[in-house]
Amino acid sequence: MPLTPIVDEQSIERFLALALARVTERAAVAAARLRGRGDEMAADEAAARTMRAEMERLPFRGRVVIGEDEHAAAMFVGEEIGEGDGPLLDLAVAPLEGATLCAKDMPGAISVVAIANAGSLLHAPDVYMDKIAIGPGYPPGLVDLDREPGENIAALARAKNVDDSDIVVCILDRPRHAELIAKCRRAGASVRLISDGDVAGVIFTTQPAQTGVDMYLGRGGAPEGVLAAGALRCVGGQMQGRLVLDTQAKILRAAAMGISDPRKKHDMRDLVSGDAIVCATGVTDGPLVAGVDFGRNTITTETVVYHSFTGTVRRIRAEHHAGKMQD
Repeated sequence: MPLTPIVDEQSIERFLALALARVTERAAVAAARLRGRGDEMAADEAAARTMRAEMERLPFRGRVVIGEDEHAAAMFVGEEIGEGDGPLLDLAVAPLEGATLCAKDMPGAISVVAIANAGSLLHAPDVYMDKIAIGPGYPPGLVDLDREPGENIAALARAKNVDDSDIVVCILDRPRHAELIAKCRRAGASVRLISDGDVAGVIFTTQPAQTGVDMYLGRGGAPEGVLAAGALRCVGGQMQGRLVLDTQAKILRAAAMGISDPRKKHDMRDLVSGDAIVCATGVTDGPLVAGVDFGRNTITTETVVYHSFTGTVRRIRAEHHAGKMQD
């Protein structure tokens, strides 16, 4: 079934996807004005402030389930945003995913929003999550979080009918991943390290022909994992995640959010159980989308829209009148 407030596919495309694209476009432009300035916090705050202003004009009501903590000035978890009269939708936001990338004007910074029917998105606490993800077109259970990296690489290579050495694994470049990186390389795979941008790293697997990434592995933020899983859900990809609840305080926090088993391996049905729409707009150039381009009179943005109900991935390259895109 389509998302609750919409009655047909055409209406979804017109009112929700385009409305969400507008949100991420504006947030991306706000962040891009601070590219290369070395101030992560300022860029993140500019994106969040602009995204919130656009969110408040949306034609539906959303409850933030993936967002900032309760001390944040914009879009904290549990807050309701939007002007519509219909039932609440789950809302996941990352106004600036890769703030360090933006501050250093490095590739891969994006602005992301996802919506889904109420109760569809896992209410993940702000802890780490161990993750594995691959793109669409493979039999269920092809890879598994509990298998050795070499086993997963070999299974994916067989499914693609290629050598293990042809598999590219994306991993966040962190000291905690040293052993994981070594295992992937010993298995023959190529490892693409990313300095930041956990959401984008997972989403890369949705379009391996374009991004060159076949698999994502590693430990990153749990909320970011749920947000990225929305894009995989839209294209038929696979993902598993396990929360890293290594203290009693984290276990209690997760339990308060409805997660009773601290060792549960969450699959796609847990992470994103219903239909979703995910929009991502580039802030800086990257393999997924182009960054914001400031022209003399126009500002150009590129947005990728993932839509589970229709099973489509659409790209929106938009030219905005510069005077209409001020903060």
